[in-house]
Amino acid sequence: MFRKVLIANRGEIAVRIIRACRELGIKSAAIYSDADKTALHTKFADESYNIGAPISSESYLNQEKIINLAKKIKADAIHPGYGFFAENAKFISAVEKAGIIFIGPSSESVALMGSKTAARQRMQKHNVPIVPGTTKPIISAVEGKNIGKEIGYPILLKAAAGGGGKGMRKINAPDDFESAFDATKRESLKAFASDEIYIEKFIEKPKHIEVQIFGDKHGNYVHLNERECSIQRRHQKIIEEAPSSFVNKETRKKITQAAIDAAKACNYYNAGTVEFLMDAQRNFFFLEMNTRLQVEHPVTELTTGFDLVKEQLSVASGKKLSFKQSEVKINGHSIECRIYAEDAENNFMPSTGKIIYYVAPSGPGIRLDSGFEIGSEISVYYDPLISKLVCWGEDRTIAIERMKRALSEYHIAGLITNISFLKLIIQQKDFNNGKFDINYLNEDFMNKISSLQNELGKEKLMEVAAIFSAIHKSKFSMNHVSSNHVDNINRWVDQLYE
Repeated sequence: MFRKVLIANRGEIAVRIIRACRELGIKSAAIYSDADKTALHTKFADESYNIGAPISSESYLNQEKIINLAKKIKADAIHPGYGFFAENAKFISAVEKAGIIFIGPSSESVALMGSKTAARQRMQKHNVPIVPGTTKPIISAVEGKNIGKEIGYPILLKAAAGGGGKGMRKINAPDDFESAFDATKRESLKAFASDEIYIEKFIEKPKHIEVQIFGDKHGNYVHLNERECSIQRRHQKIIEEAPSSFVNKETRKKITQAAIDAAKACNYYNAGTVEFLMDAQRNFFFLEMNTRLQVEHPVTELTTGFDLVKEQLSVASGKKLSFKQSEVKINGHSIECRIYAEDAENNFMPSTGKIIYYVAPSGPGIRLDSGFEIGSEISVYYDPLISKLVCWGEDRTIAIERMKRALSEYHIAGLITNISFLKLIIQQKDFNNGKFDINYLNEDFMNKISSLQNELGKEKLMEVAAIFSAIHKSKFSMNHVSSNHVDNINRWVDQLYE
């Protein structure tokens, strides 16, 4: 096992990795930018090092600085977490060339799965179902328009190097193709430094189902069942579950085998997630592979009992998987809500400021992975994820009820969060019945927010009163809060009252 691991990340995932290292007796080395000098992950780690200015390109995305630091402090390995360099094949290759172990897959696997067209070609070759469309970039609008006619509209134009909903456009008719083609190429070039795009058939009202897989360097593979990730805003997940209430035993057997086949097709090792779209008839199609630890990995941990981060460290050190497929069971149901500093009523605009009041939920079946605490600053430089609230129950109904309670106990002041928005989703009948797809949070749903929030009026009044009473009594009283933070609180209160 490793002696020291450098964690090339920040926030809750850095804290999560540090905890795993500590339990395994591995020294952890954190990095931080000037904006994160008092961040929680720097306090948890055994060692912490300033890596540069707040802007990511000068700190968390500065390849040379990170690798040189790893050499200087004699770190055996680098764990990328998710985001930043986690799926950057060039960074992984540089780490490998420096004689440092990258805790994740090989640079070759990442490069292959990073190209959506190359990945589709490989999946098709290994009989993993893919969405009808092209497996090579389209050269011209004329070519693309003809392909669209062949597979039938509506279709999607997608960036070959893309992800996260960027570089993607729906086309309903041939007349719309040319303008969409030009716009998608421009957006793709700007976002991913590549203007290669391809075509997929648009699937009506699909679910987003993903499978957690694990491979080691000895050719062993396992899956840890599926996750339901259809509740999304702007193509980004905000609620995840394990298992999916929509996937039956027969479909689970097929989709998990397809995920294993996908991993084998690219000689994959370490943690990975194979994402699929699933239609109403439970037909599923390969979407992409995330060659890293997922944000939502805790729901899998709670329903299987395996620590995925510890397993990552073990596999990266050269050991075989610590468990076999026959040992992977589904125990109960788990739901995760991503707690963001953002304004759901203002197109999910990120919110910044200092957390001046923070009360986390607790009790049976509740897990909170957080990278922040009272006094922490949410800056403009990074993703506004505050924490991941995860609830487990013997079944889905119990897990949902537990999540309702946990969200009602979770209080953060000083900036706007999406906690109230998550409450509204969890309370919806369609959500409770499992009747939702990736388009659930559409314009109609968002238009209902104001009226739905009025139903929570009394609860909000009590919440505001309790929080302001606590703030008044604490050392973070209003007399010691800057005017900027007061403005943030006022806006937060306005959101609750509206």
